[in-house]
Amino acid sequence: MVSPISLVSLVFVVAIASVDCNIEVDALYAWKTNLVDPNGVLDNWDPTFVNPCDWYHVTCDVDDDSVTRVDLGNAGLSGILVPQLGALSNLQHFGVYGNSIRGVIPTSIGNLTSLISLNLYQNQLSGTIPSSLGNLVSLRFLRLNSNKLTGVVPAEVLQLVKSGNLIV
Repeated sequence: MVSPISLVSLVFVVAIASVDCNIEVDALYAWKTNLVDPNGVLDNWDPTFVNPCDWYHVTCDVDDDSVTRVDLGNAGLSGILVPQLGALSNLQHFGVYGNSIRGVIPTSIGNLTSLISLNLYQNQLSGTIPSSLGNLVSLRFLRLNSNKLTGVVPAEVLQLVKSGNLIV
């Protein structure tokens, strides 16, 4: 017979283990609800899943089921990037190039400190490049060309180039 204390402990451990995945589901689904997807590429992004690792265009780490890659280049999407994307703490590659994404780059993208490549080129992004992108010390590839961005490249982002981290 299982003691009540053991049962409570087991429930607690399972809850803690699934928190990161639920945050990732919430973040990606919040983004999906702000996108127009005429080609149905996000049709299986179901918020009732425990984690998004079985969703199309999402890749996860096999050890901990955390999202490491989102590949939605040339997917025919329009809409905005949402601040919740900054919760994808293990994201390494984010590719949303060649779409019709508009609006600003959320400052919360600067929370993605595991990011190696950020490809937002050939969209309709506007506003300035957030200085928070300077927090992305693992970033090697940053492609923002062919958007409607204004202003100068922030000193914090230029520092990534000077340090030798950002190569493209």
